[in-house]
Amino acid sequence: MKKNLKLLHQDFIEECTYVGKLSDVTIRGYIGAFNLFLKMNPGVAVADLSTQTVVKFFKRLEQREREVGRGGIKTGIKRSTVATYWSKLNVFMAWLEKHKKIKENPFREIKCPNVEYADKKFIQKKNLDKIFSAIAINIDWSSDLVRKRNMAIFNLFLYSGIRKGELLGLELIDFNFDKKELMVRAEISKSRINRVIPLNRRLIIVLKDYLKERKSLKYKTEYFFVSNNSDDKFTEHGLKHTVAKIVEESGVKFHVHRFRHAFAINLINKSSDIMKVKQLLGHKDIRMTAAYLRCIPSNAMRGDIEALNMDDML
Repeated sequence: MKKNLKLLHQDFIEECTYVGKLSDVTIRGYIGAFNLFLKMNPGVAVADLSTQTVVKFFKRLEQREREVGRGGIKTGIKRSTVATYWSKLNVFMAWLEKHKKIKENPFREIKCPNVEYADKKFIQKKNLDKIFSAIAINIDWSSDLVRKRNMAIFNLFLYSGIRKGELLGLELIDFNFDKKELMVRAEISKSRINRVIPLNRRLIIVLKDYLKERKSLKYKTEYFFVSNNSDDKFTEHGLKHTVAKIVEESGVKFHVHRFRHAFAINLINKSSDIMKVKQLLGHKDIRMTAAYLRCIPSNAMRGDIEALNMDDML
């Protein structure tokens, strides 16, 4: 019996999970994009997959109304959103073609839109000051543990470029303060490779201050960052709640991935080799690293321009 589209997607996800060993974040992205595709094309079958079906999906995505804020209605989607859905669905369609479930990938005739990132994705110094002031001084956290934990979390984001999922999966054994190193294990990394990140001396001070407070409260969990409600790991929900509180107090709207951009941009600004940045970020492809550099401000390059001298040119 031929499988329907939903069952085939389940096979695809199992292959990505158990053979490809893709990260949970990537898997969730594939599932979310596919579920939306089904929602926008109700009743679609394998035999229906065509260029027209894909175009219809993006047309409905563009025209759908969604609620924003308090009662506001919005239509339309960004080019970057189109590119995201294009890439996630294209992988599945290519898998269907490879396994001879369809004759041709319908995305083959549809180009992925070029995305220009004009907005500054990294957090600038003036906003970093507001964020850390909110964490350290302005917010009345429930305990010293919570305040010191949150200071440690956001300093770690800033000084290591670590991903959210990686940070939440860190264990005590991942930190070697004698060698001043952090091991990001393959099993918690999106790229599924081990990498070692040198620890900044300022970061070490904040981390040790948090650990001292944690030790005084006799936590036993192996996870590095702990919940204030139980002897267990700090969760994604807890982090989301913490970010919302900081955004409200600081007035700076951000998500934690922007700290990763700030880490990369400032390393490059300090003349760090892009290959070193690639390794520190845990990228498999240098093009992924290069994408982080799209928003280097022009004033950061003024010194390089001023250093040019005709007498020294090749």
